[in-house]
Amino acid sequence: MIQSIRERFNKEFDQKKYEDFVKYLDTKFGKEVIFRVAETPIFVDKALKSKLLSACDTIMNVLLQPGFKEKTENAIPAKWRMKNEKGHPHFLCLDFGICRDEEGNLTPKLIELQGFASLYAWEDVLGNAYKNWFYCPENFSHLFSGLDSKTYLDLFRKTILADCDPKNVVLMDLKPEEQKTSIDFYITRAQLGIEIVCLSDLIQKGKKLYYKLKDEEVEIKRIYNRLIFDDLESNPDFKYNINLQDDLDVEWVTHPHWFYRISKYTMPLLKGEYIPETNYLSDLKTIPDDLENYVLKPLFSFSGMGVIIDIAKEDIEGIKDPENWILQRKVQYTDAVQSPEGGVKCEIRMMYLWPDGDDKPTLATNLGRMSRGKMIGVRYNKNLNWVGGNIAFFEE
Repeated sequence: MIQSIRERFNKEFDQKKYEDFVKYLDTKFGKEVIFRVAETPIFVDKALKSKLLSACDTIMNVLLQPGFKEKTENAIPAKWRMKNEKGHPHFLCLDFGICRDEEGNLTPKLIELQGFASLYAWEDVLGNAYKNWFYCPENFSHLFSGLDSKTYLDLFRKTILADCDPKNVVLMDLKPEEQKTSIDFYITRAQLGIEIVCLSDLIQKGKKLYYKLKDEEVEIKRIYNRLIFDDLESNPDFKYNINLQDDLDVEWVTHPHWFYRISKYTMPLLKGEYIPETNYLSDLKTIPDDLENYVLKPLFSFSGMGVIIDIAKEDIEGIKDPENWILQRKVQYTDAVQSPEGGVKCEIRMMYLWPDGDDKPTLATNLGRMSRGKMIGVRYNKNLNWVGGNIAFFEE
């Protein structure tokens, strides 16, 4: 996004060095990275950084206002209502597509948001790896709020562990070894000393949960939750041995309710320059004549599943549960990054951490994704170069 930096990066890019870079990431933690890592990070100048921070502040003002939980009670499916919800989420992630305004300047537009964990361990490793392997100016950082890699890790550790012994904290997902983000699990284990467990590994005795470590049953006091509970519906044959609706003596990081509260469900509650017009389908009085400018999204899905990009009037009329869908004005991504193989669209996720005891969340790091396909995501970018997951470096 900064021409002089982009030109130098592209000129100095070496395919062999990139392959060695990916091999380094594949081997450093004993786990292969099973998603594509882009050839380049994103370089963000002060002007776009200022807009992104302003957009984040606008959204945070809504998420942190009194009464937000009451407004989002209906977001939580009855079958996934669970006990022991904390007063705030431990993670907040805001996804922005990079577009152009009417004057042709780069500007962010909110795509989605989530009150759920992301690749917090991986991104710092990736950011430092890009700096070590490729050109990056000194006055650019992938971290915010005055953090460096040491203090970032301290904040991450405080968020996950609080004052718990790492032995009593687990990272939990459904078949974690098979997850596309499993590299992040391995890095988290290496950094924090916690174990990675599958939901089926959990043992319930009354209100307490345990997992097996060698031949010992170890009590679980905190669960770093990476499980999206809707995944259980996609795996009807998967068996586990605990009752999630019980009043379990365990702390969730973060509680599963926040996945639903802060999600596409929240989009219609947000207004502002950097937020596309969004309505619950159930609130729609008339179907817009210009449906080509809208996208139809199911509230309870992820990774682009179920999204209808090219909408026909019949698509809307055929939906039997309009309360579970939103109609959102399309965000027109621009080719913000110029690669040696042409323009590339990109998305930047601004990532907050909110440890227990802190008054407010801290903007900590970010995640980038680049695409030359119709949508951001692996399935839309097969067999393409200069696409995939990365990170943004922001001018300081």
